[in-house]
Amino acid sequence: MSLATITHGVVAVSAGLLVWFFQEARLGADLADERLRAGEYREQVTSERSAANTRVRKAEQAVTDKYQGALNASLKREALQRLELDGLRRVNDGLRDQNADAARRLAAAPPAAVLEYATALGVVFEDCRAAYGDMAAKAAGHASDVVTAHDAWPSFTPVKE
Repeated sequence: MSLATITHGVVAVSAGLLVWFFQEARLGADLADERLRAGEYREQVTSERSAANTRVRKAEQAVTDKYQGALNASLKREALQRLELDGLRRVNDGLRDQNADAARRLAAAPPAAVLEYATALGVVFEDCRAAYGDMAAKAAGHASDVVTAHDAWPSFTPVKE
């Protein structure tokens, strides 16, 4: 074997080793870059997830606050309606007593007073009939509003395909 062959062999092996180490270093740098990008991506995903969780908690709190407000308003309305109903019952009891007293007095009244009383009752009856008609129209409108609100309420049932 000649010196030139040995020299060329050593140079070839040295060049091969240098290329090997260079490629290994380049691959290590690429791998480090990928790890850095993966870490940045994980950090981005974590921050986006945190932001989404915050938005969900705020929306949940808004729904809870709205529900609690509606519930509190409903309880106040119910208490007010109970007070009004109690007042109406007292008025009704008073009217019942007045009606019984009027019936006793009417039995002994002269015919002209009975005629005047009947005319007055006709006027009162007509007022009650008109008020009842207005109340029925309002009740029908409220019932329609309830059906509309029920039908418009979002449904979260799964859609079957």
